[in-house]
Amino acid sequence: QVQLVESGGGLVQAGASLRLSCAASGRTLSGYNMGWFRQVLGKEREFVAGITWSGSGSNTHYADTVKGRFTISRDNAKNILYLQMNSLKPEDTAVYFCAADGFLRSTTSTLQNDYHTWGQGTQVTVSS
Repeated sequence: QVQLVESGGGLVQAGASLRLSCAASGRTLSGYNMGWFRQVLGKEREFVAGITWSGSGSNTHYADTVKGRFTISRDNAKNILYLQMNSLKPEDTAVYFCAADGFLRSTTSTLQNDYHTWGQGTQVTVSS
C-alpha cells in the first residue's frame, strides 16, 4: 500500500505560482494512476488533474477550470508527484489532496471514489 504526504501549500497573492508535492512511500508512484483533488469547506471534493501510470504513457488530464495554468508531473526517481500551479486565482483557494487510483485505467478517473489512498491535504490560499 502506498502512503502519500502533500506539501507546498501556502498563502499567495493572485497571479502567483506554487508547486505542490506529494511524496510517496511504500510503493512506486509510477505504478499508479494519480490525481490531484481540491476541496473547499462545505463543498464537494473536485478533480483538478490526473496522470496515468507509466505503462500507460503518463497521460495527463485537467479540469477545465485549471487547464493551461496547472501542470501535473511525476518524478519517478524521487517518487514524488507534483502540481505546478501558475496564475493562481482566489477561486483556487482550497485544501489540495493527492490520491492514488485503485485500478490501472488507460485514462485518469475524475471520480474521487475511484481513488483508494489519499494524503492529508495541504492548504492553498490565494488572496485578491
